[in-house]
Amino acid sequence: MIKTTEQDSNYRHLEKMSTQKLLTNMNQEDQTVPQAVQKVIPQIEALVDDISDKLLAGGRLFYIGAGTSGRLGILDASECPPTFGVPHELVVGLIAGGDQAIRKAVEFAEDSPAQAWDDLKAHNVSGKDVVVGVAASGTTPYVIGGLKACQEAGITTGCITCNAASPLEAVADYPIVCVVGPEFVTGSTRMKSGTAQKLILNMISTAVMIKIGRVEDNKMVNMQLSNHKLVARGVKMIMVATGVSETIAREMLLATNSVKKAIDQLNQK
Repeated sequence: MIKTTEQDSNYRHLEKMSTQKLLTNMNQEDQTVPQAVQKVIPQIEALVDDISDKLLAGGRLFYIGAGTSGRLGILDASECPPTFGVPHELVVGLIAGGDQAIRKAVEFAEDSPAQAWDDLKAHNVSGKDVVVGVAASGTTPYVIGGLKACQEAGITTGCITCNAASPLEAVADYPIVCVVGPEFVTGSTRMKSGTAQKLILNMISTAVMIKIGRVEDNKMVNMQLSNHKLVARGVKMIMVATGVSETIAREMLLATNSVKKAIDQLNQK
């Protein structure tokens, strides 16, 4: 049986299409992805609730993957500290082939079923943590081997895949199986499958950060003030939350280096 992600594209002779037709057809395919994600919200919910409990109890979240899937996990993990002000080690992304594989493909790195466990052990993974494997195909040895080893060690596991009844699903306590159908370019899972994975990762990390108290109202009050744009955003948040002038808001923000601290201190006056 051919995996859904490897099925032949619904479109033929792409090289003969006009640019407009190429883009229109890709866009039409992309519009089906959010609908596929909507169907797996209950599975995402279960994983988010478990991750939140683990993080509140002192645990961490790990993503493991290869190729596009690995890069998406690293992207999601790397955005948590600046967006929500959490330590870099709270959400960790690991990719087959190591950091060099983020920019350039490392041949056959994903074929080792033992490497992910070695990579996780280097971070002292434990039963307090949650490990989520990301693999569109659901057959990547690096990811399957990592989750299997985690289960044997009593570590909670989850997965994001785009093929039903895959080997990866079988080793995940919380499987998220988002079937998006054949890719526009046959087998190119960086397209619809990658989009689905990105949407789900966004949902997981954002919901978790809200549940562990890193967002107040609808504001990123714990964001890192790493550039002028974010400082300006922080000043506006303080003004709206406290009613003070821009001058006072800016002075307090620069003094505390934290939107949350600035708001708390101003509200105490």
